[in-house]
Amino acid sequence: MDCVTRPNSLIYALIAFCCWLFPVAASAVVPTQNIQSDFTKLEQFQVGYFVDKTEKMSLSDIEKQHFTTSSNAITLGVTSKTTWVKIKLKNTSITPIKVFLHDPYAYHNHLLELYEVVDGKLTRKRVLDMNRKEIQQWMFHGTSIFDIELPPQQDKTLFIKNLAFSSQWFSFNLYNANQSKRALIGQHSDISLIIGMLLALIIYNFLLFFSSRLKEHLFYACYLIFGGCWVAFSNGLLAGWFNIFGVHALDWNLSLGAMPICLLLFMANIFETKKKYPIEHWALLATILMLVVSTFYSLFDVITALKYSSTIAAIMMVVSLSVALSMVIRKHPISLLFLTGHVFFVAFSTLEVFFYKGKVEFNYLNTHGVAIGIILEAIMLSLIIAYRVRSLEKLKATQAELQLLASTDPLTQLLNRRSLGLEASKLLSQDKQTQFPLSVAILDIDLFKNINDTYGHTLGDQVIVQVANVLRDQCRRQDIIARYGGEEFVILMPKTELEHAHSLAERIRQTFEKVSIQNDQHQTINVTLSVGISEVDPKTADLQAAIDRADKALYEAKHSGRNLSLLYAG
Repeated sequence: MDCVTRPNSLIYALIAFCCWLFPVAASAVVPTQNIQSDFTKLEQFQVGYFVDKTEKMSLSDIEKQHFTTSSNAITLGVTSKTTWVKIKLKNTSITPIKVFLHDPYAYHNHLLELYEVVDGKLTRKRVLDMNRKEIQQWMFHGTSIFDIELPPQQDKTLFIKNLAFSSQWFSFNLYNANQSKRALIGQHSDISLIIGMLLALIIYNFLLFFSSRLKEHLFYACYLIFGGCWVAFSNGLLAGWFNIFGVHALDWNLSLGAMPICLLLFMANIFETKKKYPIEHWALLATILMLVVSTFYSLFDVITALKYSSTIAAIMMVVSLSVALSMVIRKHPISLLFLTGHVFFVAFSTLEVFFYKGKVEFNYLNTHGVAIGIILEAIMLSLIIAYRVRSLEKLKATQAELQLLASTDPLTQLLNRRSLGLEASKLLSQDKQTQFPLSVAILDIDLFKNINDTYGHTLGDQVIVQVANVLRDQCRRQDIIARYGGEEFVILMPKTELEHAHSLAERIRQTFEKVSIQNDQHQTINVTLSVGISEVDPKTADLQAAIDRADKALYEAKHSGRNLSLLYAG
C-alpha cells in the first residue's frame, strides 16, 4: 500500500509545484460571490472572462461559452478588444441588498454593456457608450458605477461586455453605498500630485527659456507638457476632471508621439550632437522623423497608429539609450545623469507597455509605469538643467571677469585708456543738450621719475594707488576716471563748466598734497600733482582735442612750479 501511495504523492506534489511555477488561467466554473447583510466591499475575487474574437456574439451565444477564471483585475492585451466578464453573485441574507459595481478604468473603453441574468432570464440591461453623452449617467470621474439590486436568497449573474479601442484591461470592484462614495474620494490624488510637480517644472523651465533664450529649456518644458498630458489621459485624470471619454479622448494619444520628439530634441541640444557627434545626431534625427510621421498619421487614424506605437516606442528607447551610452563612453559631463534618468523612464515605461500587451500582472507599478518613469526622469533632467545653469553662470562670471580685466588698469582698478575712449564715445553719443558742457582734466604726478629712482618702483606703485584712491573719494558719481598713462590720470566731467571743473581739480590737488606715504625705512614722503583743464567743444565733440588742450595746460603748470591746476588759456 505504501509503495502505491508514495509515487502518487510525489506525482501530486510535482503537479502542484508546476502549477505554482507556471500558473495558467483555468477554464472552470466561475465561483459565486456570497453577499451578506453586513457586506461592505469586495475588491479581490474571482471572475470569468471570454474573448469574443468575432466581436459579434449575442448574450445567448455568450452564455454557452466556457469562461476562463481569473482575478477581478486583469489585462488581456491588444488582441482582446471585445471581452465578456462574468460575475456570479448570491444574496445569502433575508433582506434585499444593493451593491455598486465599479470599473475605475472604464474611461479607456469604447463601450460597456451590463446584463443582469436570473435563472437564465435577462432581467436588466444597461449600455454605456463613451461616445454618447446622453447615456453616460453611469460614469462618474472616469469610473463606471452600476447599481445592482439583489433580492433575498437570490442568485444573479452579471455579464459585462467590454469593447476597448486598443488594449483591454479592467478591474471590477463591488461596494455598498457608503464604500462606493469612499472609493471615489481622492481617486486621482496621486496622479494630481505628479501633474502638479510636472507643472512646477514646466513653469520653471519656461521662465528659464524667456530669460536665457536657450532652446534646451523650451524642449524640456514641451517634453514635460506632453508627458503630463499623457499621464493625465492614460491614468484617467482628464476623464475625472473634464469627462473626456471615447473617441474624444483618443486625440490625447498624440502626446505619446510628441513627448519623445521633444526629449530627443533636448538630447541633441544638451549634447551638442550637431557640432560634435554627427553619427549620434543623424540617429536622433532619423528617430525624430519616424515619430513625426507616426504622429502625423495618427491625426487621421489613431487606432491603427496605436497598434504600432509600442514598436515605435521600443525603437526610440533603443536609439536614445544608445546615444546616452555613447555620451557616457565619450565622458560627456552630463551623460551619466541623463542615462540614469532615462533608464528609469525606459524601465518603468516598458512595464506599462508589457501591461498594455497583457504580458504582466495587473498592479499599481505596471499600470502607472509611464507616470513613475516620467517623474523620475524629470528629477534627473532637472539636475542636468541645474548643472547647465550653474555652468553658464560660471562662464558668464569668467567672461565678466575677463572683460573687467580688459577694461581696467590692474594696479588701480580704474578704467584704462582704451575703456576711457569707449565710455567717452557712449557719453558723446547721448543727447548733447544733457551732457554739455563737458570738461576734461589731466593730472600728472610731480617728479615721479625721481620717486622711482630714489625709492624704487614699489613705492612708485603705492603713490599711483594713493592718487587713484583720492580721485575716487573726491570725484562725483557722474565723473569718469581713468589711468591714462604711467603717472597720468584723466577725469571726464559731464554737465560741468570750466570754473566748476577747476574747483574740483583744486580740491583733488589740495587733498593729495596732504597725503603722506611711508617707504620701507619708515621715511615719510609727500607727493604733489599738476593738473591741466579744458572744455570739449560742443560743435565738434572732439574729446582728443580737448585732452590735447588740457595737456598743454598741464605743461604750463609743470613749468610754473608744479603742484598747480591751470585752465587752458587758448
